Amino acid sequence: MKKISNAWFLVLGILICHFAKAQTLAGKPYRDAHRPQVHFSPKAHWTNDPNGMVYYKGTYHLFFQYYPKDIIWGPMHWGHATSKDLMHWKELPIALYPDSLGYIFSGSAVVDSNNTSGFGKDGKVPLVAIFTHHDPKGEKEGKNNFQNESLAYSLDEGNTWTKYNGNPVLKNPGIKDFRDPKVTWYGKEKKWVMTLATLDHITFYSSPNLKDWKKESEFGKEIGAHGGVWECPDLFPLKLNGKTYWVLIVNLNPGGPNGGSATQYFIGEFDGNKFTTMDNDIRWADYGPDEYAGITWSNTGSRKIFLGWMSNWQYANQVPTEKWRNAMTIPKELGLRQVDGKILLTSNPVRELANIERAPMDINNSLLTGKSAKRIPDQFILKFNINKINDYSVILSNNVGEKLIIGYDNTKKQYYIDRAKSGKIDFNAEFAKTAFAPRLTSNTSSSNIELVIDVSSVELFADNGLTAMTSIFFPHKTFTQLQIQNNRGAIIRNLKLLPLKSIWQKTGH
Repeated sequence: MKKISNAWFLVLGILICHFAKAQTLAGKPYRDAHRPQVHFSPKAHWTNDPNGMVYYKGTYHLFFQYYPKDIIWGPMHWGHATSKDLMHWKELPIALYPDSLGYIFSGSAVVDSNNTSGFGKDGKVPLVAIFTHHDPKGEKEGKNNFQNESLAYSLDEGNTWTKYNGNPVLKNPGIKDFRDPKVTWYGKEKKWVMTLATLDHITFYSSPNLKDWKKESEFGKEIGAHGGVWECPDLFPLKLNGKTYWVLIVNLNPGGPNGGSATQYFIGEFDGNKFTTMDNDIRWADYGPDEYAGITWSNTGSRKIFLGWMSNWQYANQVPTEKWRNAMTIPKELGLRQVDGKILLTSNPVRELANIERAPMDINNSLLTGKSAKRIPDQFILKFNINKINDYSVILSNNVGEKLIIGYDNTKKQYYIDRAKSGKIDFNAEFAKTAFAPRLTSNTSSSNIELVIDVSSVELFADNGLTAMTSIFFPHKTFTQLQIQNNRGAIIRNLKLLPLKSIWQKTGH
């Protein structure tokens, strides 16, 4: 009887173990509907703008606008995540909470190596965050000075933060929109430069110590796109053929090229006092509907790594996710290229993306004729060259008749993303519209395309990054089939399909 009992308990134990494991898998975070597998998203709740992005001692810090009590926008905190490789992210406790001065709106972070702020102690280098305090009470009362700039600092390499007791350090002179400080060290004059969004233009400030700021100049009142308020700016140098140019990023909402939110940029010169643009052309860093609030990491040297919020204010509060809402783009490396005498910004996936690639999948040549389809993984990279340029399209589809179309119209010289039949689209009237982007290269004989496709997003990089487009989508069932159509004679070569590992696998998710 004793042996039977022991065997029974053993079987019972195994059953309980399997049941517990099944429950754990069923409830795993980062595996819920539409959850990106190669893009950062918070485990739960709302997120928007990336903030305070700084690299220090081998760690990339990503702070982000976060509301920990709902999946719609609310009182803003700074969420926090870190990565060693720009791919795998560890979400940490909230870094900054709202206080008596207001919500914690967007901003930046720097490594104060020379301890200009005086926050450093016992030889510890301070990381300093510069952010906007947004006073909801003042806003409700109709005041025009409810946004002010404040500081917080960390002496433990970004793990914990202390707000400066002298906040705010830059008081609002009476401008309703006075926010999103992006601070950088200007070595020539040994000073910090703040690029600040002020209503419909940019105001530059400088400081020797991050605490005492003086106004330098303004830019953009009559230059660039002005369909909405200017937000989340950035200023940094990039070299092309040995010459240094300055890039000014300005996020705009609304007024983007495909409606709603978007990121524009200017190329010019900055002398420590003012920014001068090379021309008055309107240029976009990303033409898709779903890249916004993009800025670069601080303290990465000459390498400029860009990250945006992967949504659009037209529908960000309405997209059909349940436990979490919104994600970031993949990190992108920025560069410059000259086209027809003009300097343009290029954007390409960071090289670290290759670290999560799997072995290439076999591609049947019939796929290029449009006569067959390829079964695809949930997340992958698709690369190909076009040796004869004409119309073509890449179609993702599922077995319930839904599809996403990414293509090129040679007559109009436009790339496009059509999500009219991509699945859940009725949550907002603007969502189903086709997005278009111009082909910017002067090369008329060949082209190259890289698509980074995740469970619910696609990022297109065309012509070595001259044209970028980001779009999200929400099929009822995951897309499982890939088809390529080129019935007007486009010649496609070197087609490569690279499955991607989930970035959550490393952390056990």
